[in-house]
Amino acid sequence: MIKNLIAPIQAWLLSQRRCVGCGTPLSKGIVKPVKNNVTVTCKCGRIFIFDESKKTYRRALFDEI
Repeated sequence: MIKNLIAPIQAWLLSQRRCVGCGTPLSKGIVKPVKNNVTVTCKCGRIFIFDESKKTYRRALFDEI
């Protein structure tokens, strides 16, 4: 039930290119190429994958880190 409340808020934050944890812009994160992907690490420690073709962010899976 809680996931149903949080998921739309997290999707909105990602569409605004902001971290889902602390809300800071992901453009201020640390960018690293890892396993053929571009990863962005936020100051709070959350890791995101940047899709260059769509210009969108998503949360990284454990096997992508």
